[in-house]
Parts: sequence; structure tokens; C-alpha cells
Amino acid sequence: MASKGIRDRVAIVGMGCTPFGEHWDKGAADLLIDAASECYRSAQVDPAAVDAYWLGTMGSGLSGLTLSEPLRIQYKPVTHVENFCATGSEALRNACYAVASGAYDLAMAIGVEKLKDSGYSGLVVSGPAGDGTDSTMTAPATFSLLAPAYAKKYGLDEATLKDVLARIAYKNHYNGARNPKAQFRKEVPLEAIKASPKVAGCLGIMDCSGVSDGSAAAIVCRAEDAHRYTDQPIFVKALSFIAGPAEGPMRQEYDFTSFAEVVASAEDAYKQAGVTDPRHEISMAEVHDCFTPTELVLMEDLGFSPRGEAWKDVVEGRFDLKGPQPVNPDGGLKSFGHPIGASGLRMMYEMWLQLRGEAGPRQIDHPKLGLTHNLGGAPGRCVSFVSIVGK
Repeated sequence: MASKGIRDRVAIVGMGCTPFGEHWDKGAADLLIDAASECYRSAQVDPAAVDAYWLGTMGSGLSGLTLSEPLRIQYKPVTHVENFCATGSEALRNACYAVASGAYDLAMAIGVEKLKDSGYSGLVVSGPAGDGTDSTMTAPATFSLLAPAYAKKYGLDEATLKDVLARIAYKNHYNGARNPKAQFRKEVPLEAIKASPKVAGCLGIMDCSGVSDGSAAAIVCRAEDAHRYTDQPIFVKALSFIAGPAEGPMRQEYDFTSFAEVVASAEDAYKQAGVTDPRHEISMAEVHDCFTPTELVLMEDLGFSPRGEAWKDVVEGRFDLKGPQPVNPDGGLKSFGHPIGASGLRMMYEMWLQLRGEAGPRQIDHPKLGLTHNLGGAPGRCVSFVSIVGK
């Protein structure tokens, strides 16, 4: 990889996040104001002190005016970015690199999405005309292919597979029930999860992430300036973004049990951060659990489980809130919700709380390194982002 990274050169000094859910009484502008206001307060900075902004949204606005108008930003650069479901993470990556370069002292990354107004989940804008090779399947149908492929490759029977996927959903709802900002704040019994109505393939409603509105934001600065703003900054160890060649569905050998883009972005991030044993060095992770089999496959792609062993780790509770390596302690996409432009920054918000000891009943004991992961697109045809942060 050509990536050299910016390890420990950038700090996050303030964050804000709205509750995710059905905000029928608020538009994108209202959510942006709420997230940005909390973020300014968190960093103890006047809005005028922020030099530049990166806004992530898929379908809730065009151009930097989507942010500058509601925030009344006075003639400063506001860059609109988009990278499928990793849009919020892309905003953060750009803001961090801008600060690391010395171009700006303070920058804000902010993401927003109003999915409930659109009536759609997933990628809410139409794509350009293609050559006919793109899949016409829905996102649940496409990601449902992961489950039987994994079961066949590693010898799981149908009942065991169902138990494993239900266990992932149960864990994330358990965590979300302890999060005041999550969309779904109630534990769901395993039997209810397994009995939920089918959506696509073997996936039921309870295997799918929530459709929600929300916004999240971060203020970043150079590491040497961090303690001017907070006595508990968190430091960026790695930022990796990978776009694949999108040829998986056209390759006979593609078997739907791994995301090559995720593997590449994880390897790059670990190299940047100096991580050699992610199973034991990464204290906690927020991953892109758009569907339960996605989280299962990600545990192996990120190196948290050996190949073919993630299902055992799930059943044994390795990734539970009180397990050795908690995954999605805030409830994940499954319970917290998934407003596309905000999700990557929402993941970082949980890292911010956990590393500062402010996560309340979800607090993990003595976390050292946290990882966030987004993917956007479909199996074999996606983009992937991995960050690593620490105190």
C-alpha cells in the first residue's frame, strides 16, 4: 500500500450526535444545527474559530450550502462529500488530512441524512446508467447471499446459522437498550428475533438495520494543539479508505464470504497504526452491521476471528458488551439506526465516549484502541473505511 497515514498527528477535540430515529418534526437543517451545536460546546470553541467544514450526505442536500445556510457560516470553505454508506467517515477523513497538512487549525466533519422523509432506506439517490452488469437486487436480497454462502463453506446447518444471526441482532439490541440516543432502545428476545417476518432469503426484519434520521459531527485539530480545547482528546492512529474494482459479482470465484475491500482497508489501517494482532490489540469496534450476516463476515475480514471461526466467537459472547472484544457497544446500525451521511461519525462518537469514560451503562473497562468500520455498496462491489483511534 502507498498509504503512509497520519498516526498521532490529529486529535478529535469535540463531538456531537443527535438521537437517531423518526424526526418528523425536524428537517436536515435542524439536525445539522443540533449536532454542530453540541460539537461546538464539546470542544469549547466559538463557531467562528472553525476554519473549514466537510459535510457528508447522500441525499439530503446539494453543495456546501446545505450546511452553511443553517449554521450561518460566514464565507468559509464547506465541502460536500459522498461515498455511499461511508459518507460520514469520508467527511472525517478529509477534515483530518486537511488539518494534518497544516492548511487549517480547526476543521469540522459533519454528516446528516433524513431518510424518513424520503420513504426509502439504503442508497437514496439513483445511480448513473450502467452497462447492464450491476445487480438489480435490493440491498437485503444482495446481503442475504452472505449467510448461506458462509454456512456452506464452513459447515453450519440451517438451525445453527439462524441461532448465530439472531445472537448478533440480540447483542446489538441489548447494547442499544442502554443508549439514550439509539433509535431502538429495547431488548428483543432471541425467539422473537428468530420468528420475525422474512424480508429476503433467510433474513427477517430483525436482521436488518433501522431506517432513521440523524446527524453527527466532530471537530479536529493538530495533536500538539489538542489540550487547548479539552483535557481528554482522542488521537487518530489510522484512517484507511479503499474503493475496489467492483468486479466481485462478475467473477466465478467470488463466494460471498469476504469483502476484499474490507480486508484491504483493515490491513492498511493496521499498518498505519502499528497493530499486528487486532484480535487482542483492538479493545472495541463499531462496524457496519447493515445486516446480521454482514457483521458475521466482518469479524473475519477485520481479523477479530480466524476464518470460519467467527460464528463460534459470536455464540460464545466474545463480541458482547462484557466480552473480551465488544463490537457495536452503542447498538450499531441495527439498533442505533442508519442515516447514511451520519453513520460513520456516529461510530466515532461512541469511540469518543468510550475512550473518555463517558459511555454510562455501556462503558467498557480500560479501552485502549477503538476501531470504526463503514462499507458502502454491495458484496463484491463496495467501498470500505477503517479508522483506529486511541487516547
